Amino acid sequence: MIIWVNGTFGVGKSSACRELVELLPGSTLFDPEGIGDYLRGVLPRRRLAEVGDYQDLPAWRRLVPEAAATVLAEVPGTLVVPMTLLREAYRDEIFGALAARGLTVHHFVLHAEETILRERIGHDTRFPDDPAADAECRRWRLAHLPVYQQARTWLHRDARVLDTADLTPRQVAETLAALVAEGAARCPIVRATDSADDTVAAAVLLFDEDDRVLLVDPVYKPDWEFPGGVVERGEAPTLAAVREAAEELGLRLDPEALRLLAVDWEPRTGPRRGGMRLVYDGGRLTAAQRAELRLPPDELRDWRFVTLGESERLLSAGRYRRLASALEARGAGTSHYLEAGRPAATGAGSAG
Repeated sequence: MIIWVNGTFGVGKSSACRELVELLPGSTLFDPEGIGDYLRGVLPRRRLAEVGDYQDLPAWRRLVPEAAATVLAEVPGTLVVPMTLLREAYRDEIFGALAARGLTVHHFVLHAEETILRERIGHDTRFPDDPAADAECRRWRLAHLPVYQQARTWLHRDARVLDTADLTPRQVAETLAALVAEGAARCPIVRATDSADDTVAAAVLLFDEDDRVLLVDPVYKPDWEFPGGVVERGEAPTLAAVREAAEELGLRLDPEALRLLAVDWEPRTGPRRGGMRLVYDGGRLTAAQRAELRLPPDELRDWRFVTLGESERLLSAGRYRRLASALEARGAGTSHYLEAGRPAATGAGSAG
């Protein structure tokens, strides 16, 4: 189990988490900032200059869940993580990776009004022997307060919020321990993986009257997706697409009405499995169907219809290429065979 204590600088995460470890037998304090320090020490300066924060490094976001899982394998129990995480896409990526490893996450946000935060930061001395470094640290922490204010909309929706203004670190820790026992902050992501093998997955493209395509926003990854999922053992891919549309959107589609648009071989990248990806045309949704769309909150956060151009900033590069090819096939009345989202030497543009 992981207790992730979020919040901006000055809110008291570190002190509260130290107290929390004392309250929870068998718990371990894990600060991902150490991974950021490690990367700052090993990466070339030119790479570090390209990012404003170590959290912007994909390596940091991959290493944090891997390290957390490794620590828990070494010392099973509870991992207490004091870490500011203000970008929703980064939260999706890290928490999704933790869920894929079978780790339960309890997500808290410690909160205090900005006047209190500024006062706390102003009185906090991090480098008593280096006034210049201390002043720079204080300036950097104050500069990030507006980022927290902007993130409050999604943070306060995603996590259990605890106002620390009138609480001591011990009181905060006691409250956190009680809320964990109640399960009041358990993150509902379900991302079970029963195999490390490559998979077959089926997706369905759905359209509005303007031929914009429907995308969904998973809670367990930073990029948007097509409705769909892994084909279960013994299941036909077309039926898998119909099942996923029902589970993810509440739609009842006719499998005989689906048309195959693209087959894409997706290579394995890091811990993410590869395999064959089938994309079907599910047709246009009526206004009544759109009004009845229902999302499972433990998997999907939102849905929207987008043009191909709009989808480029929402999808990963490979999925964007897959969508572009599938839409081309839809317009031409064909089906395409792809590898890594690109037409392969054989089978590309074959009649469907």
